[in-house]
Amino acid sequence: MYTFSNRLKIASFILMAVGALGIGIGFISAPSTVEEAKAIVASHSDGHGDAHGAAEASHHTTDAHGDTHGVAEAHGEGHHDAAHDEHQLHQLQNKPWSALYVAAFFFFMIALGVLAFYAIQRAAQAGWSPLLFRVMEGITAYIVPGGVIVFVILVLSAMHFNHLFVWMDADVVAHDALLQGKKGYLNPTFFLIRAAIFLAGWIFYREYSRKLSIAQDNSDDNSNFKKNFRAAAGFLVFYLVSESMMSWDWIMSVDPHWFSTLFGWYVFASMFVSGITVIAMVTIYLKSKGHLEDVNNSHIHDLAKFMFGISIFWTYLWFAQFMLIWYADIPEEVTYYVTRINDYRLPFFGMIVMNFLFPLLILMNSDFKRMNWFVIMAGTVILSGHYLDIFNMIMPATVGDKWFIGIPEISSVLFFAGLFIFWVFRALTKQPLQPTRNPFIGESKHFHY
Repeated sequence: MYTFSNRLKIASFILMAVGALGIGIGFISAPSTVEEAKAIVASHSDGHGDAHGAAEASHHTTDAHGDTHGVAEAHGEGHHDAAHDEHQLHQLQNKPWSALYVAAFFFFMIALGVLAFYAIQRAAQAGWSPLLFRVMEGITAYIVPGGVIVFVILVLSAMHFNHLFVWMDADVVAHDALLQGKKGYLNPTFFLIRAAIFLAGWIFYREYSRKLSIAQDNSDDNSNFKKNFRAAAGFLVFYLVSESMMSWDWIMSVDPHWFSTLFGWYVFASMFVSGITVIAMVTIYLKSKGHLEDVNNSHIHDLAKFMFGISIFWTYLWFAQFMLIWYADIPEEVTYYVTRINDYRLPFFGMIVMNFLFPLLILMNSDFKRMNWFVIMAGTVILSGHYLDIFNMIMPATVGDKWFIGIPEISSVLFFAGLFIFWVFRALTKQPLQPTRNPFIGESKHFHY
């Protein structure tokens, strides 16, 4: 039986405490007035915007002749400036919410990606992976707290505690013909009902499959194994539909004027490779502590192959989505990438390097896939890159160009990393780390590649 070490437990508590403190500071320091918002923007600007504004003010001062046209023009610009300042205030108020949401979703999607991989192994009756099933079941335990937290954020959005989803604002919808056309689908009540159904389905399968997995170890036949096979096959159908809809609802709808038919697959690839990466990292950690003695370099090699292969798959989907939209050059579609390239250049292009170029160069060599420290290094970069991927999906629509990596972003990652570590490793203590009655356990023990 695995024992949750005090050192790791204390580390997870420290991460949660520091993270919670920083999250609180982020919310407290969010501006409440236009003047506070201006001060924050000025402190993070490079000076060009202020100089440009001063030049414009000077131009209007010297160019005004006191006629009614000049007064009207000044009044119109003053109204525009006031609206801009109000919009800027809302963006900065969104910043701690957006940072919290990005981190909450990122760690939740890791567990959801592992659940998909686990169900695929069950449905395929894979012979190499049963030794890793307890690791996967431990990671998927995070679906419960992670899913509840994400759902609470969505409920708070529907209650107008934040402005993450602009289509939840009735005043915005009333003046937007496109959003009025989507009201039948994008409305708070139906949105939350869908979210509850998705979470209920994912959590039910995880708990049911885990129950059958444990029962199989205490059984004298394979009936529970067969039930688990049928449950996995049925779940994968539900998962493909629910994951696509979830990606439209929870991520794509923050930018409701834009859509992509590839988006569901794109988000799936991101969560899938992140989940497999965490399986590899947790497995390597447990082996370093003397557990999972039957897991060998071939198992790590196979996980690293999946990390490499799904990274390439993610890149294919990213490029297919980008290339088609950029080539078509339809204003309603291309704006999505124009915003990210202009205002998020570093995280946008950095994400591509971390999610494609780095795994390509590091994990292409077969020998490197068998070196634990290489897999850990590659996994750390891949996870950081896919955090940036979610960051790039959410932030431009919620905070615009007012982004910077600060206390809310770092603290949110620390808090959810601590919660993830605590919940996963506590779940690993509940049962022996190695199944005993799985029909393919012998094949898994002698797996060599």
